Amino acid sequence: MVNKQIKAVALISGGLDSMLAAKVVMDQGVEVQGLNFFTGFCVEGHTHAIRKHHKAKPKRNNALWSAEQLGIKLHIDDVSEPYKDVVINPKYGYGANLNPCLDCKGFMVGRARRWMEENDFDFLITGEVIGQRPMSQRRDTMPVIQRDGGIGDRLLRPLCAKLLPETLPEREGWVNREQLFDFSGRSRKPQIELATKLGFDEWSQPAGGCCFLTDESYSTKLADLWQARGSKEYELDDIMLLKIGRHLRPRPHFKLIVSREEGENNFLRGYRKQFSHFEVRSHPGPLTLVDGELTEADVELAARIVGRFSQGRGELQVTVDYVPLGGQARQLQVQPLTPDQIEKQWYI
Repeated sequence: MVNKQIKAVALISGGLDSMLAAKVVMDQGVEVQGLNFFTGFCVEGHTHAIRKHHKAKPKRNNALWSAEQLGIKLHIDDVSEPYKDVVINPKYGYGANLNPCLDCKGFMVGRARRWMEENDFDFLITGEVIGQRPMSQRRDTMPVIQRDGGIGDRLLRPLCAKLLPETLPEREGWVNREQLFDFSGRSRKPQIELATKLGFDEWSQPAGGCCFLTDESYSTKLADLWQARGSKEYELDDIMLLKIGRHLRPRPHFKLIVSREEGENNFLRGYRKQFSHFEVRSHPGPLTLVDGELTEADVELAARIVGRFSQGRGELQVTVDYVPLGGQARQLQVQPLTPDQIEKQWYI
């Protein structure tokens, strides 16, 4: 009788831990494939590719890059629609910002379990380490993730497995528990030592994890969006635009998204048919999108703000094009606001 090849699916975030967890299991003869979820809030491959400020950072999808280093197939699942309920209605609440980490992990484990069952895989791998994340990676919350994800003991966490109860893959002899690890805490030193031992000389370490919802500035912008609209509903374009430009709310009923450099200018051009917008004509300056409805007084104020961020900021007058959504474009001659005329509370 031919022995069945044991197969595992690994959640690949693009960070070091998930890459190591997959490699540790692969080295025990298990066939491993990767699974990555696109939520819309992912950090990698977006602002890094747009802004010159990030020009030294690799322009890549780190999950794909990690899978390439491992030599495994990666499946990418767009969960941006069903994930909305996780963000809007987290059963366990938010972390320090608008990060619903515990709900998120349970959601992803549940999606991965369904994928595993549909594709005839035997167990699931994650790169979790006890004590590394204050909300979702605690000894008391790890069983919650297993329960909510419906995975039971088919979830293996190779980097901290020795600190946890034995799982099905260990009991069945699919993996050797003695070749797994007992990492805990926030220190990255054990992982870096293991990476070196396994032959990795490069890996991604996204600050704050790989999700914009852990970022205070981003979360503030999202909370402002929800408050202005009177609802927590959002579309993918909304959350993409929160990653780009300066966001100013001079009046409660409208917000300006002001590009900071050429890369953002080019990105925002793709939204000109969806938003009213301003563009400085007399001097190099930012393309600015308007989220909301403007009165005539608002149009002049917005144009003066836009002029302030152009190279004509020191002039008595600049020329600004205003293109209302679905309306006729017109030019305005305005005096840019001075720095002390732009109120600090306008910045989101």
